[in-house]
Amino acid sequence: MALILLIDDDRDFGATLAVTLGSMGHEVIVATDGSAGLAMLADAPVELAFVDYRMPTMDGISFLRQRQADDRISAIPVIMLTAFASGQNTIDAMRLGAFDHLTKPIGRAELAEIVARALASGHRTSVPAVAADDTELAGGSQGMRQVQKRIGLAAASDVPVLITGETGTGKELVARALHRASSRAARPFVAVNCAAIPADLLESELFGHRRGAFSGATTEREGYFREADGGTLLLDEIGDMPLPMQAKLLRVLQEGAVTPLGSSQPVRVDVRVLAATHRRIGDLIAAGTFRSDLFYRLNVLPIELGALRERPEDILALADRFLREDGRPGKQLTEAALALLQAYAWPGNVRELRNVMERCRVLVAGQRIDAADLAPMLNTAAPAVSITVDADSASESLPDAVARLERTMIVHALREARGNRAEAARRLGIRRQLLYRKLVDYGLE
Repeated sequence: MALILLIDDDRDFGATLAVTLGSMGHEVIVATDGSAGLAMLADAPVELAFVDYRMPTMDGISFLRQRQADDRISAIPVIMLTAFASGQNTIDAMRLGAFDHLTKPIGRAELAEIVARALASGHRTSVPAVAADDTELAGGSQGMRQVQKRIGLAAASDVPVLITGETGTGKELVARALHRASSRAARPFVAVNCAAIPADLLESELFGHRRGAFSGATTEREGYFREADGGTLLLDEIGDMPLPMQAKLLRVLQEGAVTPLGSSQPVRVDVRVLAATHRRIGDLIAAGTFRSDLFYRLNVLPIELGALRERPEDILALADRFLREDGRPGKQLTEAALALLQAYAWPGNVRELRNVMERCRVLVAGQRIDAADLAPMLNTAAPAVSITVDADSASESLPDAVARLERTMIVHALREARGNRAEAARRLGIRRQLLYRKLVDYGLE
């Protein structure tokens, strides 16, 4: 049994959660605002706290900052609760030391599992608070929420991070979000596309050169590592880096110093290195085109971005954001248009979705975007699934056809997971809460 503190201004939700925790054998004390919660955290032998994100006077993020500043309570695990999850508040919560960040409502099984993990966790350190950027990684799917949490956790240290995912999934966006959330946010962020620089120039571009180091070197160049000194360097498309250059990069990562071409004197640099690639590094290592020791040096904290087709519930949030990027009132997608977006494969991922929405902003007259407007803009040669159209289904509306396909996929996922709903949700790339709603909607409960 543990003493658990619940801080939430929603008395009904708090009472329900307290009863559930009590039925698990825990003792629960309740506060309705952050200030009172901080006092109770300091005065009572609390082992775990739940805190709501949105509260009057002191919100959950302010609560975490205050807790972090008090050595008496900074080691007590805190789980952030919210009904309004966003990329930025998830990243901020994890960066400021939250054990986890959960979306309301919470199922009993999920609650029991997170409480058990939190009570066994011990203390986790975090970094000082820094200003957040207004730009965030949109999307509330289970996969994107895990990415947001990883960013918050990774921001607490300077270890290398390897970001993987298909082309167009937003790997550089993740790197920039990680930089903004870290203590290096006020220092430079430098992004380098390793595949775009000729192999014979890559060493000079990264490490710099002295004047006269080679033919055409008429001036001295610092190189990207020194340009990023004190900040963050993103080595994008690291999988395309030539083998000889990989050996030199490994030496720099190990020694924390670069030697410009034409010089014998190493120069110390303080740089956090992030790497990104759309390639499967394991396959490159097996083929002998990527060094395994460099992979282990870069892959200290991996972050994998799922393809957009694997998280269709993010499509509406992303599309809506892209439609509003010019600052004007956004055009609205009809149900048929949204159904078409969610049924499409998106081989170009988020980058392709942005492209299509930008075209809609310019080319579609009026404020409503229908399926007929979208269809010519999509690469229909790459469908997400193979659908057989028979005499009965040919007369269906597009939303009805998509709903039929969705129900079939849910049934298949449940069958493959042997009725385990958490596993079925994972296979479908959606949150468990969304799966529960779909089960009710389709009469599968």
